[in-house]
Amino acid sequence: MSILIGPMKLHLHGHKELTNHSEVRDIQAGERVYIPLMACTDILVKVGEQVKKGTVIAKRNDHFVVPIFASVSGTVEGVEELEHATGRVIEHLVIKNDGQYTFEAPFAPLDADKASVEELVSFMMNAGIVGCGGAGFPSYVKYKGAKDVHTLVINAVECEPYITADYRIIDDQLEKLILGTKTMLKMSGAKEALIAIKKTKKDLIAKVEAGIKGHEGLKVKEVPDQYPMGWERTLIYEIFKKRYDKLPGEIGVIVNNATTAIAFADALLEGRPIMDKICTISGDGVKEPTNVRVPVGVPVKEVVEQIGGYSAEEVTIIGGGPMMGKAATTDDVVITTSSNAITILKPQPVETIACLRCGRCNDHCPAGILPVRINNAEEAKDVKLLAKLRADQCIECGMCTYVCPSKIEVTEGVRRGKALLRASSARK
Repeated sequence: MSILIGPMKLHLHGHKELTNHSEVRDIQAGERVYIPLMACTDILVKVGEQVKKGTVIAKRNDHFVVPIFASVSGTVEGVEELEHATGRVIEHLVIKNDGQYTFEAPFAPLDADKASVEELVSFMMNAGIVGCGGAGFPSYVKYKGAKDVHTLVINAVECEPYITADYRIIDDQLEKLILGTKTMLKMSGAKEALIAIKKTKKDLIAKVEAGIKGHEGLKVKEVPDQYPMGWERTLIYEIFKKRYDKLPGEIGVIVNNATTAIAFADALLEGRPIMDKICTISGDGVKEPTNVRVPVGVPVKEVVEQIGGYSAEEVTIIGGGPMMGKAATTDDVVITTSSNAITILKPQPVETIACLRCGRCNDHCPAGILPVRINNAEEAKDVKLLAKLRADQCIECGMCTYVCPSKIEVTEGVRRGKALLRASSARK
């Protein structure tokens, strides 16, 4: 496909030197934390109830099982509708922090070597382990009933500019990465696990290779330093030269983020769910870019205050990296269980001109679709054409906007096209 339509990936200036080697700074929660409650969530605590760090406070109740845990100890104050990092306004459970951080393990640790595959899948589900690289997909689903899987891929690529959180946590917690990977390999039934790292990360590659010596089935897989190499489809094609329709399992592969493997190890060893996140706070909009360890539910403004503040009066706050992240309208948005970065940039004036029909957006699209035509179809509100052009396949990686010489917000147009398709399907 790439021979016909272009390279489909590109080396970007990463700006990772801002935070690559800085120590992880601990952020304290303020007077209140705001725990996001996605759709179809049952609240399990009442207003006025005392909770501890680790208390199960809610549980997703649709076709997925995902418990949600308190990140501080304190008193439940109620529910507020607030902007989420995805850009939507959703309910958040408010907990008044007592400052004690009293922890009570919500489940017992588990010996991964002695546990059966079924016990491990159930444990992962009840521990609330979700994709920590930004997607937040329930991890147990990938292993439940897994069959004919030949390879587990641990994604440690971290291809977005500015973000170095995975790099830091792997460097600091390699033994947990190994435990989480070995356990996921057992659950998958695969023969080997490939830890995918960009070939430019020579120091990290050397450290991981040294750490996995003697661990049968674990290998490092070096991949090009190109964007969006961390996207599941791009990564799988790079390694296996195969494509699939909906899920990697169709070609015998399971993919999990490296930080997810480490979070799983925390649960196995200590009975700890995901209550804190290591996130990269970077960009020219903050005075001191750094990686932080922060409780889930802490507003971005409180994080920035503790690391030195903003570097300008006006900044753009992006939940995630600058390519795939969503711009927020307020710094009241909070850190979530799937957060890996907050990118804060000074606004830059952009002059947009008419489309030059150069085709760069089409050539570089990693999904192999035609962003400029989708953009035009969205402007015309042509739902049939949007479906024909497979607008729903867009991963919103931002590549089309990045390469556009006319400085057109192509990604936003495609994103609106996807929303138009969803609305049309919902009406039907």
